[in-house]
Amino acid sequence: MKQFSFQPNGWGAETANKLARKCDVVNRGLSGYNSRWAKIVLPRLISSQNAAENNIAAVTVFFGANDASLEDKNPQQHVPLTEYSENLKEISRFLTSAGVPADKVIFITPPPIHEPAWEKECVLKGCPLNRHNSVAGQYAQACVQAAGQCGSDVLDLWTLMQKDGQDFTAYLSDGLHLSEKGNQFVAQHLWSLLESRVAHLPFILPYWGDVDTSSPESSLLCYS
Repeated sequence: MKQFSFQPNGWGAETANKLARKCDVVNRGLSGYNSRWAKIVLPRLISSQNAAENNIAAVTVFFGANDASLEDKNPQQHVPLTEYSENLKEISRFLTSAGVPADKVIFITPPPIHEPAWEKECVLKGCPLNRHNSVAGQYAQACVQAAGQCGSDVLDLWTLMQKDGQDFTAYLSDGLHLSEKGNQFVAQHLWSLLESRVAHLPFILPYWGDVDTSSPESSLLCYS
């Protein structure tokens, strides 16, 4: 879901817009990946050198929707619950070793699944329903627990989207992936966790009206 977050009205694009001229928002989401594969490629995406150079403000870790696939229906993406939990902790340990402390990491749980809508998508692809909402809930709970054990914040989409028995189907475009409303939901709740981490960041280069037109170098080259 992170790969799609930079589509129009996606939660990644919304976050990047809020942080314009404060910091870069980098998307490293890979559609269809699970935590097992993410753990393997993570060293290619972040290193202790670029973490130190780029002064990372926060990292989101958003896995579980693919891991929670039913083993007998979708073994290619399925990851057992215990392994999923350990993978998240290993990702956290790697980030710490690369210079991103646990308090800068935000875990995001898988959202709920609307089984009737997703089953229609599965049928179109010639396969049976390969995900259950209750199973996604187990992975969401494991994500919450792993975040707590790692000392990181967590955005529990599975719980929040179903809070007080609300109809969560509008948050999903096909029963699994986020709709525009779902993206807005993620952006809103994620910002409540990000805001304190980025509030202190200065603007990169001055507002155009503050540039000294008689000597622009004094404004543009000395601004920090």
